Amino acid sequence: MITPLLELRELIKKNKLDAVLISSHSNIVYLTNYSGFSKEEREAYLLVTKNKQYILTDGRYAQAVEHLITNFELIEISSKLSFENKLKDLAKKNKIKKLGFEPHDMTVLEHKKLSRLFNDLNHLTLNSLRSIKTPEEILFIEKACKLGDKTFSYILKKIKEGISEKELAFEIEFFIKKHGADISFPPIVAFGKNSAIPHHVPTNNQLTNNQIILLDFGVKLDNYCSDMTRTVFFGSANAEFKRMYETVLAAQQKSIEKINILMSQSPNIPASQIDRAARDYIISKGYKTIPHSVGHGIGLEVHESPRLSPKSRDILKEGMVFSIEPGIYIPEIGGVRIEDVVVLEKSGPRLLTKSTHQPIDI
Repeated sequence: MITPLLELRELIKKNKLDAVLISSHSNIVYLTNYSGFSKEEREAYLLVTKNKQYILTDGRYAQAVEHLITNFELIEISSKLSFENKLKDLAKKNKIKKLGFEPHDMTVLEHKKLSRLFNDLNHLTLNSLRSIKTPEEILFIEKACKLGDKTFSYILKKIKEGISEKELAFEIEFFIKKHGADISFPPIVAFGKNSAIPHHVPTNNQLTNNQIILLDFGVKLDNYCSDMTRTVFFGSANAEFKRMYETVLAAQQKSIEKINILMSQSPNIPASQIDRAARDYIISKGYKTIPHSVGHGIGLEVHESPRLSPKSRDILKEGMVFSIEPGIYIPEIGGVRIEDVVVLEKSGPRLLTKSTHQPIDI
C-alpha cells in the first residue's frame, strides 16, 4: 500500500531533494492524521528526509504528539532551543543541503530564516499528494455531504419573512455544530440583489416577499469538507428568476455530460474543458461570463487541487473529488448558483450532494 509518506518521498526523489519542510496545516494533517494544531498560528513543522521524519512543535503539544503521532520523531522546540537552531542540527545530522519547502505557505520572515540555513532552497508543490482521494477519504467527504444535505432540509424550515441573512447563517452553523461537525467556511446567505455578489458576507438585511435566497455552506467532519450551493425563491418566482435558474441548472448538466464524453475518449480529462462546457452555455443564453471558476477540488480543505477554470492545466482523474458550481449574477437584480460535489469514478462522475435541483418556492 502506498502511504502519504511514501508518496512524499517519491516527490523528494523526483525533485532530487535531500528533505522537505512541511508547514501547511492541511498537509500536516494529511501526513500525520493529527488536526490539533491551529490553522491560524504556526505551531508545528514536519521535516521529512529520505529515510526519517520529524515533527517540530512546542511543549503545549508534546504529550498529544507522543501519544497520537507515533511514526514521527518529536523535536520539542522552546525559548532555549529555537526552531532555527534545531533545524540546523537536523540538517547537519541528516546531511541536508537541498531543501524543499511550500512556497504558498511561507512568510517572508520564515523564508529569510531558511535562507540563512540553506543555500539551496526549492519550491515544492504538493498538490499531487492529495488530489486523488483514497476510498476512505471519499467516504469521509460523502459523510460530510450527507450532513450538508440534512442542513439544507433543516434550513428551509427556518426561512420566514423578517429573518435576517445573519440569523439564517447562524442557524446553518448551529445545526452543523449541533450534529458534531464544524463549518468548512463561513456560510454565505444572500437575499435579493445581494445574491448577485458571489461571495456576499451576510448582513442584517431582512427577508421580504418575492426575493431570491442564495445559500452556500459546507460541513467539516472527520477533517474532511463538503461544499454546496442552492438558490431558492421566497414568494412566487418570476419569469426572470426561472430563466436564470433553468440556465444554471442546464449549464451544470453540460459540465457533467462533458465529463462523460471525455471519459469515453481518455482517462485523463482537461479540467478547463469542464469549465468551458458550462461557461459557453451560459454565454450562449445571453448572460455574462461566470466571474469565478466552475469548480475546485475538495478534501481536507474546501478549496484545493484540481481547479476547474478556463486557464487550468489540471487533469481530472479517477478518484478526484471536486465541485461543479456555475452561476449567473445580475447586479441590482440577483444571482443564481447551483453547486454540487462530484467524485470521479471508473463509471463516471457521481454526485455526493443529494439535495434536490428542482426549483423551490417557499
